[in-house]
Amino acid sequence: MNNLRDKKILTAFGQHLRKLRIEKGMTLQALAFEVETEISQIHRIEKGEINPTLSTLNALSRALQLSLPELLSF
Repeated sequence: MNNLRDKKILTAFGQHLRKLRIEKGMTLQALAFEVETEISQIHRIEKGEINPTLSTLNALSRALQLSLPELLSF
């Protein structure tokens, strides 16, 4: 990922995801368990290091009890 525009949006989404996770009182471990992924994967998404797939976004929204549009409203 060399595109600065992509890095900015991934970082913004990651910050938003972290805020939502904390607001819901969830740890990285709890969210990773609900999404059925590794803690490191959630951590890397929150840091804006990786671009989550649509299926991961869907799993995140379900785990956080949000609609997909709510998850993506940042």
